[in-house]
Amino acid sequence: MNRLIRINIPLFIAFVVGAAMLVAHFIPREPFHFFDTEFSVFFDIIAVFAFILGGGNLLRVHLTKISGKHRDMTYSYVTLIGFVLMLGAGLLRIGIPGDQPYNYDSGLFQRIYDATFYPLGATMFSLLAFFVASASYRAFRAKTLEATLLLIAAFIILLGRTPVGYYMTAWLPESLSFFEVPNLSAWIMSAFNTAGQRAIQIGIALGIISTSLKLILGIERTYLGEEKG
Repeated sequence: MNRLIRINIPLFIAFVVGAAMLVAHFIPREPFHFFDTEFSVFFDIIAVFAFILGGGNLLRVHLTKISGKHRDMTYSYVTLIGFVLMLGAGLLRIGIPGDQPYNYDSGLFQRIYDATFYPLGATMFSLLAFFVASASYRAFRAKTLEATLLLIAAFIILLGRTPVGYYMTAWLPESLSFFEVPNLSAWIMSAFNTAGQRAIQIGIALGIISTSLKLILGIERTYLGEEKG
């Protein structure tokens, strides 16, 4: 009986909320608009508890590594110090001397974020460039027709982003300006790349729709701890 209640109540809540949000999206009028705005508040409440659970789990994992003398515990110290410092700067709303009144754009929280996250992000992308170049070399081997077309398109796009590509075809007359490397690069990005992105987005949308319907109808029950019901 307890197991039946534990399963049916979450399924009922998921069905009511999901159906109400679905109807409110297509009929943005009262009383459906009321459900949309009110149920969105519960999402914010759940997100707050998720942040608390996430922070607690982060502390638990790294404190366990430190207490167990893990070989990578130095990184755990850095993570915990950064976590506590950013949390304190945000919760206590610590400002920078001379900045009055306090605002998040000029407070200590934003200053630390800008001084650490942006350089680390730039460093990460710089390192990824070498891995991308290595992967591109292996992927762009012209063994098939598709790989050959991919190689040619990638070569044109790379040249179109550099001054070399511009000077290679700058001598072409105005009537043949389409064949200039920068224009060819822009055409490939606007035509083929956009078409591919739209196809991927359509596939993602269909996947979201199917998963949402499975959740609303109770077919997907993995969030209950069961693979299927």
